[in-house]
Amino acid sequence: MTCAGVHSRNRKAGYLIGQGKSMQEAMDEVGMIVEGVYSAKAAIRLAQKYQVELPIIEQVNKILFEDKKAADALNDLMLRDPKTESDAGAWK
Repeated sequence: MTCAGVHSRNRKAGYLIGQGKSMQEAMDEVGMIVEGVYSAKAAIRLAQKYQVELPIIEQVNKILFEDKKAADALNDLMLRDPKTESDAGAWK
């Protein structure tokens, strides 16, 4: 099952969060493990360890774990200064 499939737990949780529910409310409604929640947290840890900027994952984590509104996260992403991949620390 992919995140694009209508039966995807990740898709359903993301949709519910996008509708304004908290991460916990979305997970409770899905009723099963939502792997993407744990993957997002792991991705942040890896980015910190390797000093790589992951702005989308950073915003996803703020939505999931800091109750940031999805619209605000999207706005912050759209307003950030553009960078190339090599500027983001991926090639250190």
